[in-house]
Amino acid sequence: MSFKKSFVVILMSLFIYHSEVSAGELYWPEMEYDTTIPRHHDVLGYQTGEKITNHIDMLKYFDALVKAAPEHIQKFSYGKTWEGRELIYLVIGSEQNLAKLREFEHNIQKLADPRITNKKQADQLIKQLPASVWLGYGVHGNEISSTDAAMMTAYHLLASAESPMTKQIMDNTLVFIDPLQNPDGRTRFTSRYYSNVGLEHSGDRYSADHNEPWPNGRSNHYLFDMNRDWLAMTQPETQGRIATMNRYLPLVVIDLHEMGGDSSYYFAPAAEPMNPLMTTAQINNMTLIGKNHAKHFDAMGYDYFTREVFDAFYPGYGDSWPTFYGASASTYEVGSARGEVFIKRNGEKYTYADSVQKHFIASISTIEATGNLRTQLLNDFYQYQVSAIADGKNKQYVVPAQSDRAGAHRLAQLLMAHGVEVHQLKHDIKTCGQAFKSGGFVVDSAQPKGRFVEAVLSQQVDMDQSFIEEQEKRRSRNLRDQIYDLTAWSLPLMFNLEVINCRGIKSNHTTMLNGDMALSPQLSNPDAKVAYLVPWGDMAAGRFLTNALRQGIKIKSSDLPFTLANGNNYPAGTLIIEIENNSNDLAAQVQRIATTTGAVVDGIDSSWVTKGPNFGSGNVVEIPAPKIAMAWDQPTSSLSAGNSRFVIERQLGYPVTAIRSQHLIYADLSLYDVLILPSGNYSQVFNEQSIAHITSWINTGGVLLTLGQATAYAISEPANWLSVKAEQSFKTTADTKPTETEKSSSVPGQLIQNDEEFNLAIQPDKGRPDSVAGVLAKVAVDQDHWLTAGVKPEVIAMVSGSQIYTPIKLDEGKNVAWFKGSDELLASGYLWEENRQQLAYKPFLIHQPKGKGMVIAFTQEPTLRAFLDGLQVMLTNTLFRSVAHTGKLR
Repeated sequence: MSFKKSFVVILMSLFIYHSEVSAGELYWPEMEYDTTIPRHHDVLGYQTGEKITNHIDMLKYFDALVKAAPEHIQKFSYGKTWEGRELIYLVIGSEQNLAKLREFEHNIQKLADPRITNKKQADQLIKQLPASVWLGYGVHGNEISSTDAAMMTAYHLLASAESPMTKQIMDNTLVFIDPLQNPDGRTRFTSRYYSNVGLEHSGDRYSADHNEPWPNGRSNHYLFDMNRDWLAMTQPETQGRIATMNRYLPLVVIDLHEMGGDSSYYFAPAAEPMNPLMTTAQINNMTLIGKNHAKHFDAMGYDYFTREVFDAFYPGYGDSWPTFYGASASTYEVGSARGEVFIKRNGEKYTYADSVQKHFIASISTIEATGNLRTQLLNDFYQYQVSAIADGKNKQYVVPAQSDRAGAHRLAQLLMAHGVEVHQLKHDIKTCGQAFKSGGFVVDSAQPKGRFVEAVLSQQVDMDQSFIEEQEKRRSRNLRDQIYDLTAWSLPLMFNLEVINCRGIKSNHTTMLNGDMALSPQLSNPDAKVAYLVPWGDMAAGRFLTNALRQGIKIKSSDLPFTLANGNNYPAGTLIIEIENNSNDLAAQVQRIATTTGAVVDGIDSSWVTKGPNFGSGNVVEIPAPKIAMAWDQPTSSLSAGNSRFVIERQLGYPVTAIRSQHLIYADLSLYDVLILPSGNYSQVFNEQSIAHITSWINTGGVLLTLGQATAYAISEPANWLSVKAEQSFKTTADTKPTETEKSSSVPGQLIQNDEEFNLAIQPDKGRPDSVAGVLAKVAVDQDHWLTAGVKPEVIAMVSGSQIYTPIKLDEGKNVAWFKGSDELLASGYLWEENRQQLAYKPFLIHQPKGKGMVIAFTQEPTLRAFLDGLQVMLTNTLFRSVAHTGKLR
């Protein structure tokens, strides 16, 4: 038994721009639907697109679909969010294809590895395997229509299973639906949206309905933009999703988003620049799928655009990461109602149902095209692996055993989580002109994930030269550049690790690593009589410190390196845990913490040193357990605040008290040792009273830590917490414009004799330097300052934005770390020439004493996306060693 749902969008072309989809019309045109499959209304009490479905109701609806058609749909869990919400995916297919899901998983892995599957075997698999498509919805929680579109897509496939179009889809494809990638963000949005609704839903773009308070629903619990977490894999949502996708390796992957409500619809092909490691076949396949959408959108009168924005360069997007295992992938963007109704600038009423409908049509079109391209997609997938292995021949990356054990281990773990094969040296060897000790890691580019290896381990991935030239032309015309995101992301650089290009390390020298690999502790002399020493310089030691402080262990730290009588050398920052000053069960505590953190711990029976300070020296300070507060809410950047809090709480393992910025005016700051100001324009909330309150706290021993854009506020009037200045743009060519001696409508005449002088004459008056999208830059470190204890002589920072600061004068403070000279500054990415010259020798980390306290300022974000692991020792020093150097009475 069936009934017909008429899809009424187009009456005539004259009415296209005035069409409005109502909630009851969200179906494929002229499709017969099986009434035994529950509709939205049957389960939730409202039509698809009539309301914004929350996470709980979404789960309820999919459970109803699984119960109604278990032979065609299965539901699986791939994890939970920080707030405990279940993350699910659905698999939909014909009864035969779904019954063979485990077999499909096994066979797609065989097809993905030409080392075990030859061309003849691959051809046999290609004849048998369905094409797989992964549709990911709602990674940004306030981009709301995609989840309801996911529900409609699943309903359509099940309820129209007997139609010729759907039957062909089900026979030729396996459809994976990830209906809600960010449940925490969506829940935040929906609860706030409906709490603001009045007598009727307002379509006014200025209404509270359409303007979210801080933080908006885009991000997850820790305020991460999870569409940029695919490289660092810091969040549980991303970790579970990538682990699942690595099992099935879907051939087509689509990430469905929303954009501004006045926009139409975007699909592939993507904008320039493309990542050069993408293949022509991948780009062509997405173009073919895009053309299929165009056919349906034209028939329904929907406007769309392609190529103009949303590039495919950065490998950490949801639509770019899959391309590095061989998928064809794309982002889709629909204009957002950001609620149930929105009035466009042209006066058109745009409903939530409109946006759901367009995503639904694009979803079905994607599945249809995937089925039609089944053989081609499977063959291209196999050939991708063949060429990846061939291109990677004789290319290896070696992560040698080094002082930063934790960093090297974390890099190996991250690569394995991405599905990269990582080997470990079984013994010492000499090759590539170097000696490598056992325990080092080897990553061979001649593997199926070889292009991903190249993308993330090589120092530089270049944008197309013609694209760069176009951006320089745009800058000369005072137009914004079209670089969408970062231009650099090299993991060895961001982790500040030594990684060596090599070739020819034979497999008999290594063993392949599998699964989780705990960082093994190195605990010597556990029954020590005098003290335990933890060498400072990696995050295993950092986590040992935070863990020990939380357990009440008393810890000292040396500002200077020292050498024991037995000849063992210890770096500045080394932790000293004296047995006499701690509880009787200290040995057991130390052993537990060492096992948990993987730290190196040396028990000693004598404190005699032959070089450097003794343990009772003034250069050895006690590190108290600091109370850390962070400004929260407006006007902070939610990304800066969330990234920083995550790094401190989840990567360092230490709690942070988040205080709303507007409450800092009367908060009892004496309860806290450190106050962090994430990026933000604090002039919006701080007045003279709050500035005086914070200044008084600093003078009595508080540590103010500013990050990124917050440093701009710290130097401004009336705060004046930091004695540096923001620089205006420096022009390398002399300004030809005459100087105005008085305010007048006329100026002395000037001669413009060539194109260069003309271009210079029309440039705006000097303002800030041009904004940088994101490059990795080399930073020199003052090794004598206690803030750099355990930090290497050179670190890598991510530079973005337009802020450049003057160095601080010696009588005011210290430039603890600064960008290197212009000829060696750029480590990776594309940096405007003027910025490269002007950034040289400008500060990255500044320390300024104030009364009994201090101000510490990072001029760039040290916790961006939580993937700048190479800065974590420096960050830890600013939080914990700083407190030991204040004059605060305890």
